Amino acid sequence: MRVVRGSDDEARAAVHTNGAVVTIGAYDGVHLGHQAVLRLVRELAEARGLEAALVTFDRHPAEVVRPESAPRLLTTLEQRLELLEATASLDLSWVLSFDEARSKESAEDFVREVLVEGIGARLVVIGADFHFGHRRGGNVPLLERMGAEHGFEVLGLGLVAIDGDASGTPYSSTRIRELLAKGDVAEAARLLGRPHEVRGVVERGDRRGGPHLGVPTANLSVPQRICLPADGVYAGTFVAENDVERPAAISVGTRPTFYEDGDVLLEAHVLDFERDLYDQRARVRFREWIRGQERFESVDDLITQMDDDIEATRRILGA
Repeated sequence: MRVVRGSDDEARAAVHTNGAVVTIGAYDGVHLGHQAVLRLVRELAEARGLEAALVTFDRHPAEVVRPESAPRLLTTLEQRLELLEATASLDLSWVLSFDEARSKESAEDFVREVLVEGIGARLVVIGADFHFGHRRGGNVPLLERMGAEHGFEVLGLGLVAIDGDASGTPYSSTRIRELLAKGDVAEAARLLGRPHEVRGVVERGDRRGGPHLGVPTANLSVPQRICLPADGVYAGTFVAENDVERPAAISVGTRPTFYEDGDVLLEAHVLDFERDLYDQRARVRFREWIRGQERFESVDDLITQMDDDIEATRRILGA
């Protein structure tokens, strides 16, 4: 998969194809619904002898258009590109810069400059309710009108229903965020097709875990825009820079036993592992909810509960 970034003339020259089937969107999470659309794009491209392409953005458009209500992200741009590559469905991902100027670009200009002149669209595959351009002025009817003029077709898709859901609930990034907000990381994983993963750097905390509690933890500094699950304790895994995945008991919360109003921290106790992890880039994957956060009357009570959490993690993961 070729990845081209930016929107200047040099990027457009690198993007240009001999014709492409194109889909557009943030694709945050690259969940199973996204993957189904990408497979369709690949099939349509192969049937027509065209490239399969995605036009996406370097940030969620809501971060610029309505920052006060922009959703937390399921994936960083780095993760998103890795996941897109892993689908093996795309020949090209064009990552456009989404800034104030882009937010004010008319839908018509976007179609001409990006889809027609930039990527050489011959078929555009989008959700039937997809909107784009300044004040959401672009939609399927506009694309169909411009397609007739510029020589591309348009396929508007309904949302992909979740497998096994009798009510027809669709896969969506919003639904996955709602599940994470309730701590239901197992159901979120079912919709994602993998455990929810967050990435960050292991930083030095207040060192309570090892010296005082006998349970050393790796404190992961996660970007503020990334979606963490609800405060609680989870069974999951920890992946350090050597790419070895190890079982871990994971805590998300403010450590209420020690602080009345602390910052939300992500701490992972890696089972049967005591080596130094400071300053490493690491990944934490959430598998199953164990319990909510609570304040304990004594440190001894907390230690007892942490031991129980570790044993629960062993049972859940078979570790």
